Parts: sequence; structure tokens; C-alpha cells
Amino acid sequence: MDKTMKSSAMNLGLYLALIISSFTIIGYAIYLDLFTQWWFGIGQMFLVIIFGIISAVKARKINGGFLSFKEAFSAFFITIAIGILVPALIGFVIFNIVDPEAAVILQEKIINSQVAMMSNFGAPQDAIDQARAQLEAEDSFFSLGNTIKTNAYQLIGFSVIGLIVAAATKRKDPDAA
Repeated sequence: MDKTMKSSAMNLGLYLALIISSFTIIGYAIYLDLFTQWWFGIGQMFLVIIFGIISAVKARKINGGFLSFKEAFSAFFITIAIGILVPALIGFVIFNIVDPEAAVILQEKIINSQVAMMSNFGAPQDAIDQARAQLEAEDSFFSLGNTIKTNAYQLIGFSVIGLIVAAATKRKDPDAA
């Protein structure tokens, strides 16, 4: 991967990290319930995908309109990896070092939100009770282990999307041998 394409992907990743980190900090400082809203997570997911797509398209433009599958995927992956790992680190610091009490409060809010959602979908009460017990038995949502596991799953999921984006954005140079 060309140094300019790599630099572009890293810069886009840093912009994405800045945006998502800002959401995390604002949510923590102003409205903790923001983290329990379904649209908040979906919005961040779409933001990550959009930045990844922009990175792959920009890499193709930097490369004169042609891009290999590997280069397209690399541009996508570098952007999203930086974009989700930096905010995860910031969230980890906020909820484990700066204000661990906020993590306890937020975990309870998330559990209540999930129980309410299950109830709204008509889940049986015993299933709701079982889900609540399972969620309450878990280690903190913001522990190092859960943070690593969540980010690993996100990277895997976004990588699948990145493979699709890479397939769509690759373009072979007809003049190349």
C-alpha cells in the first residue's frame, strides 16, 4: 500500500475517532442515557461504514483511479480500526479510571433498557428474568476483557463489510501487466 494512501486512511481514521470520541465524551458529560438509545449505536455503526467507504474510494482516487482488492480493504480496515479503537480506549479510561461509578450507573441503565425492549417485543417474563440475571452476572460492560472482546467482534464484523467494499471499489489498471 502506497504511503500516501496509508496516510490518507490513517487521517480519516483519526477524524472518525475524533467524532466518535466526542460522542462518548458528550454522552458521558451531558446525557448518560444516550448510550442506551438504539439509534445511537446504529448511527455510530453507519458512521464507521461511511468513513471506511470514503477511505477506500479516496485511496482509489489517490492511486489514479485504480486499486487492488488488498489496497481497498487495507484502506477501509486502517480507517475503521483507528476509528473504533481510539474511542474504545477513551471510553475505557472514562469508565474505569476517571469515573467508575458512571460505569455502574450506565450498566444498570443498559440492563433496564434491554429488559424494556424485550418486554415491548412481547418476550415471556421468564425469558426477561433470565436475560436480566445473565446481564447482571456479567463482569462490568466496561472491563478490559469486555472492551477487548467487543472491539474484536466489531473489527470482525466491519471487516466483512470491508471485504464487500473492497470488492466494489477495486479497479484493475488495464495498462498494467
